[in-house]
Amino acid sequence: MKKLSGLRKISLLALVALLLFLTAAPLATAAPSRWVNKGNTSEKIVALTIDDGSDGTNYAKILQILDKHNVKATFFLTGTGAQNHPQMVRNTVAKGHDIGNHSYNHPDFTKLSAAQMKTQLNQTETIIKNITGKTTKPYFRAPYGSTNSNVLNTVGNAGYTYTFHWTIDTLDWTGNATTTIYNRVMNGLQPGAIILMHAGYGAKNTAAALDRLIPAIKNKGYKFVTISQLMKQPSTAPTGITYTVKKGDTLYSIARKYNTTISKLAQANNIKNINLIRVGQVLKLPGTVTPKPAPVRTYTVKRGDTLYSIARKYNTTVTKIAQTNNIKNVNVIRIGQVLKIQ
Repeated sequence: MKKLSGLRKISLLALVALLLFLTAAPLATAAPSRWVNKGNTSEKIVALTIDDGSDGTNYAKILQILDKHNVKATFFLTGTGAQNHPQMVRNTVAKGHDIGNHSYNHPDFTKLSAAQMKTQLNQTETIIKNITGKTTKPYFRAPYGSTNSNVLNTVGNAGYTYTFHWTIDTLDWTGNATTTIYNRVMNGLQPGAIILMHAGYGAKNTAAALDRLIPAIKNKGYKFVTISQLMKQPSTAPTGITYTVKKGDTLYSIARKYNTTISKLAQANNIKNINLIRVGQVLKLPGTVTPKPAPVRTYTVKRGDTLYSIARKYNTTVTKIAQTNNIKNVNVIRIGQVLKIQ
């Protein structure tokens, strides 16, 4: 075997060094998904969002009502639902409604590994693309509204820039009355509101409620928009606001609180190392940010529930649930009682 020339030896060594560098180099990650519970606007606009599970019992009725009133909504689709009623999903896209990813079979994402979350997202994306030719990206809604930093990081890395929560929860999936749904929406109506509804078996009065709600909301001067239209609205947040770093703060936690990104915070404050901020440091906040309230979820008590089991499900404490809901005796809750979870 011929010996390698000096030049070829150098070239080979350079190639090996490059390969070792590329192998060792950390993979770039996307920014965390942005958690949104309301449009940042003073315009009188609202976004209807419909979550579809596996059965989609009332899906067709809801589409008919939206057609009747010439309103576009956003449907967050599960993979199992799309498999069970593909033509309904095709009709949704054909009628010009927005779509987003709502997982494959509706698990609590805070209890999944990153790999399991990606599988859920990818399965649904593949199914929806095969049915409609359209992507679900960049919109995601977490099953049960359950999110944490791990979920937002994983979802963001998967290409879902936005994780949508809601401003108004109709609780229609409980089978509550048309008037109850109507009152919950009208009482919570505000510019940029995101309204949560469902298309499944339990939401038997959703279509009827929409038939009343849409004219009433229009009569108050509001327009209906899709999620993509809502996010294009100009910011109404004031410029020049600041935030003083507190103990335990990170750039990530501050960015989440003010609906902005780590990169924007770093650029606005000339921060070279995003892991180094000090208590008492005054940060300039980008002019497009708006403070985000802590998420408030609700849970309807079912047979066999205890405050302890509910607290475990939502990774909180019995004391916190009791205080939030003014419960004096933690051993006494009733079936059908609606609890606020913070």
